[in-house]
Amino acid sequence: MNLRRDVPILLAAVAAIIGASLDGDGRWLHWIAKPLATLLIAAMALRSADRWSATDTPSAHRTYARAILLGMAFSCMGDIFLMLPFDAFVPGLIAFLLAHLCYIVAFREGFRAGRGMLFAAALLAVFAGINLAGLWPLLPTDLRIPVVVYVVVLALMATLALARAWTKNAAAPSAPTSARWAAIGAVLFVISDSVLAWDRFGGGLPAGTLCVLSTYYAAQYCIARSVR
Repeated sequence: MNLRRDVPILLAAVAAIIGASLDGDGRWLHWIAKPLATLLIAAMALRSADRWSATDTPSAHRTYARAILLGMAFSCMGDIFLMLPFDAFVPGLIAFLLAHLCYIVAFREGFRAGRGMLFAAALLAVFAGINLAGLWPLLPTDLRIPVVVYVVVLALMATLALARAWTKNAAAPSAPTSARWAAIGAVLFVISDSVLAWDRFGGGLPAGTLCVLSTYYAAQYCIARSVR
Protein backbone atom coordinates (compact mmCIF):
# COMPACT_ATOMS: atom_id res chain seq x y z
CA MET A 1 0.00 0.00 0.00
CA ASN A 2 1.28 3.44 -0.95
CA LEU A 3 -0.01 5.83 1.73
CA ARG A 4 0.92 8.94 -0.19
CA ARG A 5 -1.08 7.72 -3.16
CA ASP A 6 -3.96 5.89 -1.50
CA VAL A 7 -4.86 8.12 1.47
CA PRO A 8 -6.02 11.10 -0.67
CA ILE A 9 -8.14 8.70 -2.75
CA LEU A 10 -9.68 7.21 0.40
CA LEU A 11 -10.37 10.62 1.93
CA ALA A 12 -12.02 11.89 -1.26
CA ALA A 13 -14.17 8.75 -1.51
CA VAL A 14 -15.25 9.01 2.12
CA ALA A 15 -16.05 12.71 1.65
CA ALA A 16 -18.16 11.88 -1.41
CA ILE A 17 -20.11 9.26 0.54
CA ILE A 18 -20.65 11.57 3.53
CA GLY A 19 -21.57 14.47 1.25
CA ALA A 20 -24.22 12.37 -0.49
CA SER A 21 -26.13 12.14 2.80
CA LEU A 22 -26.09 15.90 3.40
CA ASP A 23 -28.73 18.37 2.30
CA GLY A 24 -28.65 22.06 1.53
CA ASP A 25 -25.31 23.81 1.75
CA GLY A 26 -23.57 20.63 2.87
CA ARG A 27 -24.18 19.06 -0.53
CA TRP A 28 -21.16 20.90 -1.97
CA LEU A 29 -18.92 18.31 -0.32
CA HIS A 30 -20.42 15.59 -2.50
CA TRP A 31 -20.24 17.71 -5.66
CA ILE A 32 -16.53 18.32 -5.18
CA ALA A 33 -15.40 15.01 -3.72
CA LYS A 34 -17.26 12.62 -6.05
CA PRO A 35 -15.45 13.51 -9.31
CA LEU A 36 -12.27 14.31 -7.38
CA ALA A 37 -11.98 10.74 -6.11
CA THR A 38 -12.31 9.39 -9.66
CA LEU A 39 -9.73 11.89 -10.95
CA LEU A 40 -7.28 10.89 -8.21
CA ILE A 41 -7.72 7.23 -9.18
CA ALA A 42 -7.16 8.13 -12.84
CA ALA A 43 -4.03 10.06 -11.86
CA MET A 44 -2.71 6.91 -10.20
CA ALA A 45 -3.18 5.00 -13.46
CA LEU A 46 -1.57 7.85 -15.40
CA ARG A 47 1.51 7.80 -13.17
CA SER A 48 1.88 4.06 -13.75
CA ALA A 49 1.58 4.56 -17.50
CA ASP A 50 4.11 7.41 -17.47
CA ARG A 51 6.76 5.08 -16.07
CA TRP A 52 6.85 3.26 -19.40
CA SER A 53 9.21 4.67 -22.00
CA ALA A 54 7.95 4.91 -25.55
CA THR A 55 10.96 2.98 -26.81
CA ASP A 56 10.74 -0.21 -24.77
CA THR A 57 7.03 -0.53 -24.02
CA PRO A 58 5.01 -2.89 -26.23
CA SER A 59 2.21 -1.16 -28.11
CA ALA A 60 -0.34 -3.45 -26.44
CA HIS A 61 0.63 -2.03 -23.03
CA ARG A 62 0.23 1.54 -24.28
CA THR A 63 -3.15 0.73 -25.82
CA TYR A 64 -4.24 -0.85 -22.54
CA ALA A 65 -3.24 2.20 -20.50
CA ARG A 66 -4.84 4.68 -22.90
CA ALA A 67 -8.10 2.74 -22.96
CA ILE A 68 -8.23 2.59 -19.16
CA LEU A 69 -7.50 6.31 -18.85
CA LEU A 70 -10.17 7.18 -21.41
CA GLY A 71 -12.60 4.97 -19.50
CA MET A 72 -11.77 6.87 -16.32
CA ALA A 73 -12.44 10.16 -18.11
CA PHE A 74 -15.88 8.97 -19.23
CA SER A 75 -16.52 7.69 -15.71
CA CYS A 76 -15.78 11.15 -14.30
CA MET A 77 -18.29 12.60 -16.75
CA GLY A 78 -20.81 10.02 -15.55
CA ASP A 79 -20.11 10.98 -11.94
CA ILE A 80 -20.95 14.60 -12.74
CA PHE A 81 -24.14 13.78 -14.65
CA LEU A 82 -25.49 11.54 -11.88
CA MET A 83 -25.00 14.13 -9.14
CA LEU A 84 -26.58 17.10 -10.93
CA PRO A 85 -29.57 18.69 -9.16
CA PHE A 86 -31.81 17.67 -12.09
CA ASP A 87 -32.36 14.22 -13.59
CA ALA A 88 -29.48 13.44 -15.96
CA PHE A 89 -29.65 9.66 -15.59
CA VAL A 90 -29.58 8.94 -19.34
CA PRO A 91 -26.47 11.10 -20.05
CA GLY A 92 -24.83 9.44 -17.04
CA LEU A 93 -25.79 6.01 -18.36
CA ILE A 94 -24.26 6.87 -21.76
CA ALA A 95 -21.06 8.15 -20.16
CA PHE A 96 -20.58 4.94 -18.18
CA LEU A 97 -21.51 2.88 -21.24
CA LEU A 98 -18.64 4.57 -23.10
CA ALA A 99 -16.37 3.91 -20.11
CA HIS A 100 -17.15 0.20 -20.24
CA LEU A 101 -16.52 0.13 -23.99
CA CYS A 102 -13.07 1.58 -23.28
CA TYR A 103 -12.46 -1.10 -20.67
CA ILE A 104 -13.55 -3.72 -23.19
CA VAL A 105 -10.90 -2.43 -25.60
CA ALA A 106 -8.32 -2.84 -22.84
CA PHE A 107 -9.45 -6.24 -21.59
CA ARG A 108 -9.82 -7.87 -25.02
CA GLU A 109 -6.03 -8.09 -25.22
CA GLY A 110 -4.18 -10.95 -23.59
CA PHE A 111 -6.78 -13.65 -23.12
CA ARG A 112 -7.59 -16.84 -24.97
CA ALA A 113 -11.18 -17.86 -25.56
CA GLY A 114 -11.79 -21.13 -23.75
CA ARG A 115 -13.52 -22.66 -20.77
CA GLY A 116 -12.69 -19.69 -18.58
CA MET A 117 -14.47 -17.27 -20.88
CA LEU A 118 -17.44 -19.58 -21.36
CA PHE A 119 -17.83 -20.02 -17.61
CA ALA A 120 -17.52 -16.26 -16.97
CA ALA A 121 -20.02 -15.48 -19.73
CA ALA A 122 -22.52 -18.03 -18.41
CA LEU A 123 -22.14 -16.83 -14.83
CA LEU A 124 -22.65 -13.19 -15.74
CA ALA A 125 -25.49 -13.96 -18.14
CA VAL A 126 -27.39 -15.72 -15.35
CA PHE A 127 -26.71 -12.86 -12.93
CA ALA A 128 -27.71 -10.21 -15.48
CA GLY A 129 -30.83 -12.17 -16.46
CA ILE A 130 -32.01 -12.47 -12.87
CA ASN A 131 -31.40 -8.76 -12.26
CA LEU A 132 -33.20 -7.72 -15.43
CA ALA A 133 -36.15 -10.02 -14.76
CA GLY A 134 -36.60 -8.47 -11.33
CA LEU A 135 -36.11 -4.89 -12.49
CA TRP A 136 -38.13 -5.11 -15.73
CA PRO A 137 -41.57 -4.28 -14.23
CA LEU A 138 -39.97 -1.40 -12.31
CA LEU A 139 -38.17 0.23 -15.25
CA PRO A 140 -39.82 3.15 -17.07
CA THR A 141 -40.76 2.06 -20.59
CA ASP A 142 -38.42 4.54 -22.26
CA LEU A 143 -35.46 3.28 -20.23
CA ARG A 144 -35.87 -0.44 -20.82
CA ILE A 145 -33.84 -0.66 -24.05
CA PRO A 146 -31.01 1.65 -22.82
CA VAL A 147 -30.75 -0.36 -19.61
CA VAL A 148 -30.63 -3.67 -21.51
CA VAL A 149 -27.86 -2.34 -23.77
CA TYR A 150 -25.93 -1.13 -20.74
CA VAL A 151 -26.29 -4.44 -18.94
CA VAL A 152 -25.04 -6.36 -21.99
CA VAL A 153 -21.98 -4.10 -22.33
CA LEU A 154 -21.27 -4.28 -18.58
CA ALA A 155 -21.51 -8.08 -18.64
CA LEU A 156 -19.18 -8.27 -21.65
CA MET A 157 -16.64 -6.06 -19.90
CA ALA A 158 -16.72 -8.24 -16.80
CA THR A 159 -16.58 -11.44 -18.90
CA LEU A 160 -13.40 -10.32 -20.64
CA ALA A 161 -11.82 -9.25 -17.36
CA LEU A 162 -12.58 -12.56 -15.67
CA ALA A 163 -11.46 -14.55 -18.73
CA ARG A 164 -8.10 -12.75 -18.72
CA ALA A 165 -7.61 -13.57 -15.05
CA TRP A 166 -8.44 -17.24 -15.64
CA THR A 167 -6.27 -17.58 -18.76
CA LYS A 168 -3.06 -19.47 -18.10
CA ASN A 169 0.15 -18.12 -19.57
CA ALA A 170 -1.65 -15.09 -20.98
CA ALA A 171 0.31 -12.85 -23.29
CA ALA A 172 1.16 -9.25 -22.41
CA PRO A 173 -0.34 -7.08 -21.14
CA SER A 174 -2.27 -9.68 -19.15
CA ALA A 175 0.37 -10.32 -16.52
CA PRO A 176 -1.25 -12.33 -13.71
CA THR A 177 -1.24 -9.52 -11.13
CA SER A 178 -2.62 -6.97 -13.58
CA ALA A 179 -5.33 -9.35 -14.77
CA ARG A 180 -6.40 -10.14 -11.21
CA TRP A 181 -6.73 -6.45 -10.34
CA ALA A 182 -8.84 -5.89 -13.47
CA ALA A 183 -11.06 -8.88 -12.74
CA ILE A 184 -11.72 -7.79 -9.15
CA GLY A 185 -12.51 -4.29 -10.39
CA ALA A 186 -14.92 -5.59 -13.03
CA VAL A 187 -16.82 -7.73 -10.50
CA LEU A 188 -17.06 -4.79 -8.10
CA PHE A 189 -18.39 -2.64 -10.95
CA VAL A 190 -21.13 -5.19 -11.62
CA ILE A 191 -22.05 -5.17 -7.93
CA SER A 192 -22.06 -1.37 -7.76
CA ASP A 193 -24.23 -0.93 -10.83
CA SER A 194 -26.63 -3.66 -9.72
CA VAL A 195 -27.14 -2.01 -6.32
CA LEU A 196 -27.53 1.37 -8.04
CA ALA A 197 -30.26 -0.01 -10.30
CA TRP A 198 -32.21 -1.55 -7.42
CA ASP A 199 -31.73 1.55 -5.29
CA ARG A 200 -33.00 3.84 -8.07
CA PHE A 201 -35.83 1.76 -9.52
CA GLY A 202 -36.69 -0.52 -6.63
CA GLY A 203 -37.76 2.15 -4.21
CA GLY A 204 -34.46 2.62 -2.39
CA LEU A 205 -32.21 0.31 -0.39
CA PRO A 206 -30.86 0.62 3.16
CA ALA A 207 -27.40 2.22 2.95
CA GLY A 208 -27.76 2.17 -0.83
CA THR A 209 -25.51 5.17 -1.47
CA LEU A 210 -22.81 3.79 0.82
CA CYS A 211 -22.81 0.44 -0.98
CA VAL A 212 -22.94 1.97 -4.48
CA LEU A 213 -20.13 4.46 -4.00
CA SER A 214 -17.84 2.24 -1.91
CA THR A 215 -17.94 -0.59 -4.45
CA TYR A 216 -17.70 1.90 -7.34
CA TYR A 217 -14.52 3.54 -6.06
CA ALA A 218 -13.05 0.16 -5.14
CA ALA A 219 -13.80 -1.02 -8.70
CA GLN A 220 -12.13 1.98 -10.30
CA TYR A 221 -9.15 1.67 -7.95
CA CYS A 222 -8.62 -1.99 -8.86
CA ILE A 223 -8.92 -1.27 -12.59
CA ALA A 224 -6.41 1.57 -12.25
CA ARG A 225 -4.03 -0.78 -10.38
CA SER A 226 -4.15 -3.10 -13.39
CA VAL A 227 -2.13 -0.49 -15.32
CA ARG A 228 1.33 -1.80 -14.45
